[in-house]
Amino acid sequence: MADTAALVFPYLPEEDRKTIENKYHKTDEAFDSMNRMAYHGYAYDAATGMADEEIKAGLASLAASMQGEGHPIIKARMVEYVLDHTRIDINEHDYFIGLYSWGRLIDPYTVDPWYRDIRESVAVELGNQYDTELEEAGLGWIRLDFDHAVPDWDSLAALGFPGLLARLERAYGRLQASGQISKRQQAFYTATCIEYKAVLRLIERLYRYAQTKQFAKAPFIAESLAHLLAGPPQTTLDMLQLIYLYFMISECIGHYQVRSLGYGLDGTLYPFFVRDLESGLFTREQLTAFLSYFLMQFSAMGNYWGQPFYLGGTGADGRTKVNELSHLILQIYDALGLYNPKIQIKVGKSTPRDFLDRVLTMIKGGLNSIVFCNEEVIIKALMHGGATYEEACEAVIKGCYEYAVKADSIPISYNMINALKPIVLVFHNGRDPRTGHLLGCETGDVISFADFAQFYNAYRAQLACVIDKTMVWVERLERHVHEVNPCLLYSGTVSRCVESLTDAMDGGVHNVTDMWFSGFGSAVDALMAVYELVFETGVTTLATLKEALDRNWEGYEQLRLRAQACRHKYGRGDSMADAYACALHRFFSSCFAGRKNCHGGNIEYELHSARAYLAMGDVTEATPDGRRAGEETSKNASPSNGADNAGVTALIRSATSLDLSLADSGACLDCMLHPSALQGEGGVDVLYGILRTYHDRGGASIHFNVFSVDMLRDAQAHPEKYQTLQVRVCGWNVLWNNLEKREQDAYIKRAEGIAS
Repeated sequence: MADTAALVFPYLPEEDRKTIENKYHKTDEAFDSMNRMAYHGYAYDAATGMADEEIKAGLASLAASMQGEGHPIIKARMVEYVLDHTRIDINEHDYFIGLYSWGRLIDPYTVDPWYRDIRESVAVELGNQYDTELEEAGLGWIRLDFDHAVPDWDSLAALGFPGLLARLERAYGRLQASGQISKRQQAFYTATCIEYKAVLRLIERLYRYAQTKQFAKAPFIAESLAHLLAGPPQTTLDMLQLIYLYFMISECIGHYQVRSLGYGLDGTLYPFFVRDLESGLFTREQLTAFLSYFLMQFSAMGNYWGQPFYLGGTGADGRTKVNELSHLILQIYDALGLYNPKIQIKVGKSTPRDFLDRVLTMIKGGLNSIVFCNEEVIIKALMHGGATYEEACEAVIKGCYEYAVKADSIPISYNMINALKPIVLVFHNGRDPRTGHLLGCETGDVISFADFAQFYNAYRAQLACVIDKTMVWVERLERHVHEVNPCLLYSGTVSRCVESLTDAMDGGVHNVTDMWFSGFGSAVDALMAVYELVFETGVTTLATLKEALDRNWEGYEQLRLRAQACRHKYGRGDSMADAYACALHRFFSSCFAGRKNCHGGNIEYELHSARAYLAMGDVTEATPDGRRAGEETSKNASPSNGADNAGVTALIRSATSLDLSLADSGACLDCMLHPSALQGEGGVDVLYGILRTYHDRGGASIHFNVFSVDMLRDAQAHPEKYQTLQVRVCGWNVLWNNLEKREQDAYIKRAEGIAS
């Protein structure tokens, strides 16, 4: 392979990179990555369309004129209005088009009021506001899901936007001839046609605008747009442009996040890549440039959660899908010094060692925005939910590290349960101590509990009650998900939806309910602390422990330190703690086994925290593990912060004591290593050994942070020296300097344990 830096940088000149970095927001102005769409970058030609404020005024007028119309038609007309009127750009410093209005301008007239209305109506129907009380107590949250959609990239590649529209029209013609079209199907067809025709008009506008440009990149862009206007993509640049166009329209206008770029970016692009090289249409250097400019788009957008894509994988025939493009994408990513987009690596028995070594070398060098997903666990998990072996082998990785059957599955809600908070409910007989609301069930006066079995089963009862109450709300909300945000652009890519003229979120494909479990390690440690402090050693009583917790440990510091020092903790390879962890994991999974949601889809379990470890920790009271009120809880499938101080082998032993295939949608272990463990030429071998051990023992997904405590302390004291220091959080990467101090402190605390 050629030298990485020599290969890449001549094909993304610094001036072009700076232009792209300022395309979505100006880099010299304050920026909030949590609200990334609220910005504009460099100016666009005013003659090409309206400014945002003009479009907003037009949308308001349009909304007023469409009162009483069905939601699919309203949304389609709103999307159409933005696509027809937004300013556009074809820039001499970029191969990819520009859409000025990328801030979800239609939301105030569609998703926002429709979602609010549905929540209010469900509250009236059920006669309670359990969803609000749940979140205020830090016990969980309930959300409809528009953030984990992956279109059928195969259909997009084979048909393009014109072919998808033609397929839809043919399906409509067949059903119309049979006289079997319902009002709902008619609305779906009409609305989807509106959106797809608007997309084609946008492409035509962009093509004609590109023809007016004289700079060197303009002919390439114009030809690519001409191909997409006429039919399916013909070249690598065409396919990249199509992915980018679909992404911008779906996520930034239609409010459906696109959570994978292709079915494996390397897999989707490879046929085009090979054809371009063999035909001599493009050189390897030109293709490298196209990929460089493409990846820079997602880096420049600055999404806090990161934009995912995956590489590699194994076919049902057992052969690896890793190819030369897989290596090239990694080379480009490394040379550009990116941490966003984030990369998932599908790892199987046939994944080439040299490919994994390349990835591990990047991680060893500080590039942490990569997660490894175990295909054996993915296959077991998806087949457990009804997928065939072939479907499971071809699974798409989406979001942080979730998996799903491609073109046949979409989540309709993602709902969080805080595993730790039910411990608090046990101490308060099912009531939230701040509000007095009965959020769980009455399990009795904790002070009267005679043994640990009584406490443990009270915890299980509280958890089960919270799950049951949550599911009542989830079920009611999910009945209306297709009304809150009609899923037109996505549905038009999926043949099942098209043939039945059914919105994907209305059962057009398998509709999945995701149940996320956060604070798992903290819950295990809290249970073990009650066992050890009260029933094993008799250091304290339940009455004293309750008083200490109610006072947030004030006046009980020695007891708190003793709680923190308990020997039974998840993440240390402790047989008792791991047994309880396994039981808790199975218990949560069993709560959904065999259950279907109101659309007939699976209710799936994910051992994932997102930012709930902070948000729920903020409002969770003091707990028996020594944690104070407001402190963060554990993340993902990982231990409590600082608990994994017995080494990486013990950490893996604990994590793989769980059958992680029961986490249908995914589970991830956060692994922190000290740089000294990876020094020298053998460092990559060490990482490879950890990865293989974890996967061979049944681990699901794993990602790494390689830190020394001294470096983190220095980075906190001297941020100017660490502008590019990356931190892997829960399923995404951020720069160290962008973390809140309390988050930095938590990493420092964990690094102290690793170092010792």
